[in-house]
Amino acid sequence: MDFQFEILKTDPTGARLGRLSTPHGVIDTPAFMPVGTAGTVKGLTQQALGELGVQILLGNTYHLYLRPGHERIRKLGGLHRFMSWPGAILTDSGGFQVFSLADLRKVTDEGVVFRSHLDGSEHFLSPEKSIEIQQALGSDIAMVFDECIEYPADHARAADGVKRTTEWARRCREYARANAEASTNPGQALFGITQGGAHADLRRESARQLVDLNFPGYAVGGIAVGEPHALSTEMTAVATEILPKDRPRYVMGVGFPEQLADYVRCGVDMMDCVLPTRNARNGCLFTSSGRVNIGNAIYADDPRPLDERCCCIVCRTYSRAYLRHLFQANEILASILNSHHNVAFFLDIMGKIRQAIAFGELAEFSSEFQARIAAGEP
Repeated sequence: MDFQFEILKTDPTGARLGRLSTPHGVIDTPAFMPVGTAGTVKGLTQQALGELGVQILLGNTYHLYLRPGHERIRKLGGLHRFMSWPGAILTDSGGFQVFSLADLRKVTDEGVVFRSHLDGSEHFLSPEKSIEIQQALGSDIAMVFDECIEYPADHARAADGVKRTTEWARRCREYARANAEASTNPGQALFGITQGGAHADLRRESARQLVDLNFPGYAVGGIAVGEPHALSTEMTAVATEILPKDRPRYVMGVGFPEQLADYVRCGVDMMDCVLPTRNARNGCLFTSSGRVNIGNAIYADDPRPLDERCCCIVCRTYSRAYLRHLFQANEILASILNSHHNVAFFLDIMGKIRQAIAFGELAEFSSEFQARIAAGEP
């Protein structure tokens, strides 16, 4: 089988150390996936990502559908070949992007009519269309099309979202099975996505309904959409309690460095977030002692490396003064170096989390790291 998941060790907190095998390589879990929205992780070459040890990237169905188009990518051999990336790829379903277009969309049981943020043209995205696009892209892991609801949402609104998400998941599964030969990646796996908003009973019910559909992996969706961090971890734990222990679990769109271990302790195996590269482009750099806003004048004459605990090439080579100069001068290299460091930092945290799980010491690692971050900017 191309797709397999093995749990190697379980920490006293409930965190899992695992290995996920895909058609494009093995992923050590828990894993952080850099976001490659339009077939690129902004500011980083595929070679740089490989050198950083990235094993899996996230690609975006909505954006790649609008530009350059999934059929063009299909003709060019699928997303792996199109972007010259040898590792694994997970594609989201487009559900979150459609959710974020609140003023430009209309949701029905059949799907979502939306207007492109690029040119205003009208499009229809259904569960079947989402899978058609992802099969053309040929990702290793495709996601079902779900309805990501806003926060806060009352019980009735969240219940409607759960009902629609389950029905769409069923339609995605049926379409994927009936059209498996259309995928540019024969080993493509399809993950279900649980919803339920901030309502524990709906989170459990959504998870139970998705488990009945027997997906090879599951995601916790609708997290980090504005709710407090404590609530997001609570809802994640409620869902993972129901999800099968022998399947990979993915929490979507999280989080800050000091939050990653919190989700891992909920039994999560995969996560993604745009924060490393988005914050990098805005001069916010993550370090082992807190965030550094590199544009601040205090760094103008600072000869120290960005993070003395970090061994990435940026921290080994450049001073804070130089990084500030690049950022203030709006040089392209600022985004490149800042993004390189932030992605390296997130990957390093996940590596340390895996090591802590291996030794049964995740709680100690998490407490020490969070305390250091809380101490503030170095």
